Formats: sequence, C-alpha cells, structure tokens
Amino acid sequence: MEQVEAKTCIVCGEQKTEGITVVTAFICHSCESEMVQTKVEDERYPFFVSQLKQLWVRFHA
Repeated sequence: MEQVEAKTCIVCGEQKTEGITVVTAFICHSCESEMVQTKVEDERYPFFVSQLKQLWVRFHA
C-alpha cells in the first residue's frame, strides 16, 4: 500500500494529504472548496487573493 505524503497548505498552513498542487504550491481540498465558493464581496476574499499571490511570487523568484 502506498503512503500519501502530507503537504503544507499555502492557505491554511495545515498539513494535509488531499488537495491540489498549483505550480509548486499545495492547496488542501478544504481551502480549494472554500475559495471557489467565496464571492468577491466576502470578507475572506482578499485573504485568498493574497495567499494566491504567493504562487506568482514563488514562480517568478
């Protein structure tokens, strides 16, 4: 049986095994679901945008 390695989510900072990798950053399933359901007017929206900017910064560093 293959063990799945836990990765640190760039949004919540928790160690999770299920999620997506975008470029080189990991986003857990919980955060991904919350992000895609968040409306622009939501108070959490700027936080998610800020966390996603890390992808761009890391990729272009």
